[in-house]
Amino acid sequence: MKASPAPLRCELVPLTQQQVSFRIDGREVTRWDFDQSASKPCFFPLNGPDSGESLTRMGHPGAPNHDHHRSVWFAHHKLLGIDFWGIGSTTRIVQREWFVYEEGDAQARMAVLLDWLDGHDPQPLIEQELIATLSPLDEGEYTLDLQSTFRPRASEIEFQQTNFGFLAVRVARSISGHFGDGVITGASGETGEANLFGKANAWMDYSGPMRAQSPGDGTVTEGITYFDHPANPAYPAKWHVREDGWMGASACRDAPLITTPDKPLRLRYLLHVHRGSVDPIRAGTLAHTWAAQPWLRVAKSTRPHYQFELQAMNDENAAAS
Repeated sequence: MKASPAPLRCELVPLTQQQVSFRIDGREVTRWDFDQSASKPCFFPLNGPDSGESLTRMGHPGAPNHDHHRSVWFAHHKLLGIDFWGIGSTTRIVQREWFVYEEGDAQARMAVLLDWLDGHDPQPLIEQELIATLSPLDEGEYTLDLQSTFRPRASEIEFQQTNFGFLAVRVARSISGHFGDGVITGASGETGEANLFGKANAWMDYSGPMRAQSPGDGTVTEGITYFDHPANPAYPAKWHVREDGWMGASACRDAPLITTPDKPLRLRYLLHVHRGSVDPIRAGTLAHTWAAQPWLRVAKSTRPHYQFELQAMNDENAAAS
């Protein structure tokens, strides 16, 4: 009798209600939620290795006018003067189609195409190709690598100067500094909003207490380290960070970014979901290893029954093509 193959460690499971479950060893660690009724897609939850609960949240703990804060999400405040960030706008970011789901023992990858719509023209202002790679680490930790390529429909388009964009993270209440007992730490070693807001850092971390998975075990410390890639414009980014529980690398804080069809804007970020407080030495090692990994691109597949596949490209092409 032929032996049954062992299940793959990293899986992507499409679900109802326009969601995709990202799983490691059968345990869901996050979901990609692209519900068309929402203003933009997001990753939620982002579960901790020990608590099993989400280290991120939907919305602000104390401000109902911040419901556009959607756990881990992409947005920008000023695209041709149009707000793709806040609520009350006609703008939407919607998933047009998925290209690739890849599963394996070392990682699982998803590539999708997102349309940035202004609410008036049915044609998108920008197409965002998103490649998300989930990789397991030891003791239930994992990373989520988020590589985006932004291509305009017009001959040129400007992401204007702003603090808000492109990738934002809203942490759980207990991890925030204001509503909980969390701590923000930058690659500089400084802590707290006053020392980190608007300052250049290669990475930013939010860590704090979460309820333990087993009843009666009290709390555990967990966190998220958010890395900026050396090939990103204006690296190391200046950060918009708040004690109330959110952090974002401000790619356009000091200057706008121009993108064209021939030279699309490429951005890459990494989220490390970890046990305990941030370890700066380990964060530096992880950043170095990640920076050496090749960029990916979506290409027409040469394999039968597949429409697209992911291929590696060198850093020069990633930054300039």
